[in-house]
Amino acid sequence: MTPVVEAEKVSFAYDGEPVLEEVTLKLFLGDFCALIGPNGSGKSTLLKILVGLLRPQEGRVRLFGKDLEEFREWHRVGYVPQKVTALVDRVLPLTVAEAVALGLVARRGLSAKERRLRVARALERVGLSGMEGRLLRELSGGQQQRVFLARALVGEPELLLLDEPTTGVDFASQERFYELLGNLNREGITILIVTHDIGVVDRHVKQVACLNRRLVFHGDHLEFCRHPEVCGFTGAGHHLVGHRH
Repeated sequence: MTPVVEAEKVSFAYDGEPVLEEVTLKLFLGDFCALIGPNGSGKSTLLKILVGLLRPQEGRVRLFGKDLEEFREWHRVGYVPQKVTALVDRVLPLTVAEAVALGLVARRGLSAKERRLRVARALERVGLSGMEGRLLRELSGGQQQRVFLARALVGEPELLLLDEPTTGVDFASQERFYELLGNLNREGITILIVTHDIGVVDRHVKQVACLNRRLVFHGDHLEFCRHPEVCGFTGAGHHLVGHRH
């Protein structure tokens, strides 16, 4: 089976300071993987490389079997960057519909009617139907996160990459957000999420990848629960297993 995501010996440094060292990671159709690790371990950098925002200084990346330099089907990839809700108060007074429609940039040739239908369908998937005309800044943090998830989903992607999407969001909203991700994964979307919310996302993930410049672990979720110390989670195994359905 061709990997949906394939990073091969990827290395990257900022101003000569190594951030990633020979990271090799593969995800296949239907995977739901939590990418964890300490602050500064390279998690956000890796996601930016996977979506083409940064170029690896060594190694190569493939999406859906194509080298990143040749990949043009960006509608197949949805991306929710880090701290995106913090930008809400700095941008123009966008409505919910306008914010979601920004995700259709890679979908050229759509009629205005089709764009409206896709925006409505994406908002329905995240439980925000009927809120198209609301201003982003009027929404709660949890609602804003779902708007940005809808923006990532509006192009109907097969791969979804999220970078700490629930930072600053209350626990109940986190629960609803991860339940939504679990549903999307069951629909067939492959998901890679950078998160510190291990106890919450634990209910849904199938795999865990632990990064600390190098990939120190990538395996089945239950294997991680049995040996969390490999990622520095001393004594966390019982806690994690207890959250699993």
